[in-house]
Amino acid sequence: MIIEPNKDVVWHQYKVNKDQRSDQKRQQPCIIWFTGLSGSGKSTLANAVEQKLFELNHHTYLLDGDNVRHGLNKDLGFSDQDRQENIRRIGELAGLFVDSGLLVLAAFISPFRAERRLVRELVQPGEFIEVHVATPLSACEQRDPKGLYKKARAGEIRNFTGIDSDYEAPENAEIIIDTSTQSLEDSVSQIIGYLKAKQILKEA
Repeated sequence: MIIEPNKDVVWHQYKVNKDQRSDQKRQQPCIIWFTGLSGSGKSTLANAVEQKLFELNHHTYLLDGDNVRHGLNKDLGFSDQDRQENIRRIGELAGLFVDSGLLVLAAFISPFRAERRLVRELVQPGEFIEVHVATPLSACEQRDPKGLYKKARAGEIRNFTGIDSDYEAPENAEIIIDTSTQSLEDSVSQIIGYLKAKQILKEA
C-alpha cells in the first residue's frame, strides 16, 4: 500500500546543502548496498569495508539488517509484505544519510529486485552501488553461523530466504563478490578500488 504524503506537509529547504556537506568530507555520498543470502558474508564484508574507509579518513555509517530490527523495524516480521516495508524504511533512512554527505553501507538480504530498485531510485544516478555477495546457497548453509538454515530445514522457521522464500539475484550489480572463493582482504580491495575509480573517494 502506497501512502501519499500529507498535502499540508511542506519540504523545508536547508541553508547547508548536500554538495557542501560532501565537499567538507572529501567524498561523493552514496549507498553501498550489500545483498545476498543469509550467511553469505554481507555483514562481515560491510564491516571490513567501513573499517578501511575509516582508516582512509572518510565519513561513513553502517546499517545492518539484524541491528535495525532491534529498533526502527522491530515491529516488522518476515512476511513478503514486512520484508518490503523493512527495505522501504531503510531506503528512506539511507537516502537521508546520503543527503548528509555520508557513505552509507547497508547489509541486508533484500531478496526482491523491486525493493532494491526502489532504493536506487531514491537517490541520484551513481549514488547507489549494488554489491551482490554471490556466495552459493550450499556454502551459506554449510556456514550457518546463526543456525537458521538448520531451523528452516526442520520447519521451525518459515519464509526463510533460499529455502522456502525466493531470493532474486541482481541482474546488473555494480560489484559481484563470492566470499567462498575470494578472501576478505581481496574483497575489500575490490570495493575500495571501485570507489576510487568512480571518484567517490576524493584526494585531500
